[in-house]
Amino acid sequence: MKLELDKKTLIMGILNITPDSFSDGGFFYSAEAAVAHAKKLIADGADILDIGAESTRPNFTPIDAETEISRLEKILPAVKNLGVPISIDTYKPEVAEFALRAGADIINDIHGEMFDVAKKFDAPIIAMHNRKFTGDVISDIKNFIGSTAREDLQIIFDPGIGFNKTQEENLIVLKNLREFKNVPLLLGASRKSVIGYATGFDVNNRDEATGAICVLAVAQGVNIVRVHNVAMVSKMCKMADSLIKNIGGVYN
Repeated sequence: MKLELDKKTLIMGILNITPDSFSDGGFFYSAEAAVAHAKKLIADGADILDIGAESTRPNFTPIDAETEISRLEKILPAVKNLGVPISIDTYKPEVAEFALRAGADIINDIHGEMFDVAKKFDAPIIAMHNRKFTGDVISDIKNFIGSTAREDLQIIFDPGIGFNKTQEENLIVLKNLREFKNVPLLLGASRKSVIGYATGFDVNNRDEATGAICVLAVAQGVNIVRVHNVAMVSKMCKMADSLIKNIGGVYN
């Protein structure tokens, strides 16, 4: 498949089927809760579901591939036909292959390495900048994009807010997303600690700030925003699209 990125900002709804994710760990751990939340995310405006079966929050405890797959196999059969593409948030090739065979469509790879798996299944891949570096963060992300780009795959780049960056570097990236607008971009800043750093808001009070970041991201050319509160952010991005991309309203 290939994602259409030029018509509107796509809203990726987060579905964490984990006991320990940083803002919603345990909420959707059961199959029943996960499926119900998937349906709600879609009803609220999600264009893509991003399912994660292992938390990658700071200082997370890794799980093995078998455990991750066992969590996914309870969910994927029930959500693969809900009418939106399914993204799998994993960094393990065996988990990605299982999920793609089971009906998922997209790989969301926090290490930005699983290009062979994506090619094997003709799947789009989200490749995150997540590496130690020295010097300027914007330049290093540009170098990552340049060294990673391939013509035989649809690669969506994620600048990696919260991954191997200081809070000051996270803010620099958010302010300068337009520097990467010549490639497809996904932004995942929902409820992250950079918001707390900038505002003092705790993790349970960061949705409005997330929405503000997403609107600014749309203005800077971001194609996909990955969020927890789909109902709120989808409305904000629809208005931003109307103003910026001439979609809908009086701008048609």
